[in-house]
Amino acid sequence: MKNQKVITLLSLIILFQGTLHAQGIFDSAKEKVTNAIGKVSYKKLSKDPVSTNFEDTNTTVDLDDNFGDEITFSALCLQPRDTDNNYKLAPGYYEFEGMSFCLKAGTHGPSEGDGYLFAPVLGKKEAIVIAILKNYEAHPEIAQQEVQLLLWAIIAKTKFSKLSTPLKLTASKLLNAEQLLSLNKGIIGFVPESAVQKAISHAPPAIQTVIEIENKMRGMFESGLSTYEEFEALAILGGAAPVTNSEIKRGRWSLHPDGYYIRYFPSGYSKTRVQIYVPETIESVIYNGSDDIAVPANTGSQRLAQCNIPVKICDN
Repeated sequence: MKNQKVITLLSLIILFQGTLHAQGIFDSAKEKVTNAIGKVSYKKLSKDPVSTNFEDTNTTVDLDDNFGDEITFSALCLQPRDTDNNYKLAPGYYEFEGMSFCLKAGTHGPSEGDGYLFAPVLGKKEAIVIAILKNYEAHPEIAQQEVQLLLWAIIAKTKFSKLSTPLKLTASKLLNAEQLLSLNKGIIGFVPESAVQKAISHAPPAIQTVIEIENKMRGMFESGLSTYEEFEALAILGGAAPVTNSEIKRGRWSLHPDGYYIRYFPSGYSKTRVQIYVPETIESVIYNGSDDIAVPANTGSQRLAQCNIPVKICDN
């Protein structure tokens, strides 16, 4: 049965590629013309498929940073769920250490002092990103690194048709046919270095770095020869991000639009401890980490997508 499912998924990929054949010919010709004249717009290179940034956070503070430090939190992953697999939380305190994912290549990993605030997933690919994170929970056979690679490919605006077969297979498990088709919209493909440099010559240095790294990643995805470690070394800048906001400290609570409070304690980019406080004034709330992004106050650090998958087996 398992082999039959794999064969079916591979057949879907082949069918998908065949459906896009005519479009692929057009895209290939267009890319060759673009590369030949050495022109690509800064606007297109800098467009972010996930647009969530610090401006989308709520910086209003009505809980002290040390609120809850002396409280024993209940395990979030032991709480009841609804038919859509969302957590149903009564008033109280909940904690969870789950997998998280970098959503901004070319930025610094979280440091001990970085404050993070809640914001929703926004942008042209928001539905795709949320679907990947939600559906991942039903596929424990997929390694976290494979999901991270798929997210980096989307963030870097890589052509789906250029991805490796294993990565296409991962995408076919997590997305439906319509969503797979949308992965070839709004993409760029690898751009010659000379054209990139010309387009970004007047951009701020931090933005130049992100654009250059995304373009290199597109080339790596298209070649299919790079290891995860090579992608990681390129995507994650070493050292701490420059301090652009010293007022928001690690452990700052965010007021969620649904009336509860949430805060984040990242450990690197791949796991985050999440704490939730549901006030007594609320009867219950629905929570699903796949809808959330932990946004750094220091804008040179990474946005971290969340999900409902614990780093370790959930127990009492």
